[in-house]
Amino acid sequence: MFKDKKVVVTGGSGFIGTHFIEELLDRGALVKTHTHESPLKIKDSRIEVLENINLEKLEDALLLIEGADYVIHAAGYIGHPSDIATDFQIALNQITVITNVLEASYKSNVRGFLDLNSSTGYPDRRYPITEDEYWDGEPYISYYGYGWMRRYREKVMEHASHLSDMKIGIARGTAIFGPHDNFDLKTCHVVPALIKRCLSGEDPFVVWGSPDVVRDFLYVKDVIKGCLLVLEKGESMKPYNVGYGSTVTIGDIVDVILKTTGKTPNVEWDNSKPTTIPFRMVSTERITNELGFKPDYTFEEGMRETVEWYLENNK
Repeated sequence: MFKDKKVVVTGGSGFIGTHFIEELLDRGALVKTHTHESPLKIKDSRIEVLENINLEKLEDALLLIEGADYVIHAAGYIGHPSDIATDFQIALNQITVITNVLEASYKSNVRGFLDLNSSTGYPDRRYPITEDEYWDGEPYISYYGYGWMRRYREKVMEHASHLSDMKIGIARGTAIFGPHDNFDLKTCHVVPALIKRCLSGEDPFVVWGSPDVVRDFLYVKDVIKGCLLVLEKGESMKPYNVGYGSTVTIGDIVDVILKTTGKTPNVEWDNSKPTTIPFRMVSTERITNELGFKPDYTFEEGMRETVEWYLENNK
């Protein structure tokens, strides 16, 4: 589908955007992306790069997307979980950016648009939640503003779908980890934080919250494969959960990191520290049954690749 097609990746210098670019290049696409505040993480002569593009400006979005066959949207500010509950600017940025990118896409007669949305828009359910439950009740309180922003972005896509025949793929991601992730302890998420702290030799190894907190982690390479499958074979404007299909506890994560790194610190759990939603798992029946998606990596295999990448790139 993507061979010799011009595919624009927004947010190409970010964690997810980097992996989209690598996979699209492998599939023979003509990749076009941009920089804004950060340089690209990969260097490849096949990538067309526009420098200093600010997608909060419609004219910059039009410049980037001009001539594209497909647009993969992976741009926008990402916040630390401790800040999500109170950060208004992240929500504002995300909505402004996707609105401009969608408007530029339909004005440029793009064939297909893919958005990687987030499971933070779902209400609090203690079972594998389905796509049809997205709008039932409110998002979990820790994700309230961010979750509603994630919901509203799908309304922006619905608005765009009324204006053109552009195919719009909606993938709802869960917890994602892998190479090229953010490992800055001030801003990163749980997996890179635990990997970096463990490898730094912390002992005792203090982990926030409870080992029983449940998450649906999917290795980034499988996320990319699932998302592209949604754009290739999925129904326009029909959301698909892109998840692992089973859960991992924070205790499991710590055990796998210790096993993978060979470290043996004394692990202590600090339940006084804040955590977000205690249980989050999505149903993957739709993407599995309708599109044939199946992860290539187990959680442990993905973790091993992530640790190896971190060690190689942080000597």
